[in-house]
Amino acid sequence: MSIFLALHIPDGFLSVPVALVGWALMIGFVGLALRQTRDSLGERQIPLMGILAAFIFAAQMINFPVAGGTSGHLLGGTLAAILLGPWAAALVMTSVVTVQALLFQDGGLLALGFNVFNMGIIGAFLGYAIYQWVRNTMGNTRNGQMIGAAVGAWVAVEAAATATALQLAISNTSPLDVALPAMVGVHALIGIGEALITVGALAFIQQSRPDLLGAPTATAARGSSWIAVGLVIALAITFASPLAASSPDGLERVAEDKAFIEEANDAPYEILPDYTIPGISNEALTTILAGVIGVLIVGGIGYGVARLNERRAAVSVPPKAAGGD
Repeated sequence: MSIFLALHIPDGFLSVPVALVGWALMIGFVGLALRQTRDSLGERQIPLMGILAAFIFAAQMINFPVAGGTSGHLLGGTLAAILLGPWAAALVMTSVVTVQALLFQDGGLLALGFNVFNMGIIGAFLGYAIYQWVRNTMGNTRNGQMIGAAVGAWVAVEAAATATALQLAISNTSPLDVALPAMVGVHALIGIGEALITVGALAFIQQSRPDLLGAPTATAARGSSWIAVGLVIALAITFASPLAASSPDGLERVAEDKAFIEEANDAPYEILPDYTIPGISNEALTTILAGVIGVLIVGGIGYGVARLNERRAAVSVPPKAAGGD
């Protein structure tokens, strides 16, 4: 597998000041997201946050081929926002991208702020806004939902690619007139894959659990078997990860073509580098086992963040005064 996945920026591509701006944006948005979701997460959203985090992590391990010997994969921010709302989706995507960087050395630690912002926050908010606009324009029909999801997912990928090009240009890694056309061009194709996967996932959910496609404040889904099914699906996806396309992804392809690939710095440490487990030589087995570990950890973090936020909300509500006036 590649040392990059999709839009994961490695350390070395961004200057330190630019990277610190990314960290400030990430911290600010995560803080707001925790506050905004404190009173809105119910018994549907809490497990769904864990399941979605696990699914998106697993799906991001499956690179699909696009033209010119390039590959791409799901980002997932728009999908998460449609199911959870943008604030909860931002927390889900932060969990996914952070674990990818810390545990699998996928994306740089210094670049983590903008990796979260580009892949998670832009998709969650911009993709969701476009989805809502298209859906409302088309009268909240099923076709409107699917078209809105497709357009929102595609635009989110293009916006993330544009943001990455701007950050590379400001960091003096690649001029804007070089990076922007290259990034937008290759990710226009990757965005089609994002749109198709997003629509496919929503269509499956609409057929199997339409109650999960309610508004973010909808009542709890009936039963809990869907939680186990969702986790099984996420784990099953990891077994297909060795079949992922081996071609360079969008950012890596641009970096190679535009001759700034050598700016990338290796991670200062390795835990499960490049989605492998040290000591296991079988390539397929090591990738699958690393994926399973990642799915369980990310899913647990997504669920845990939601549950802790719910408990904080309960503690912050003052008890009603006893007796009458």
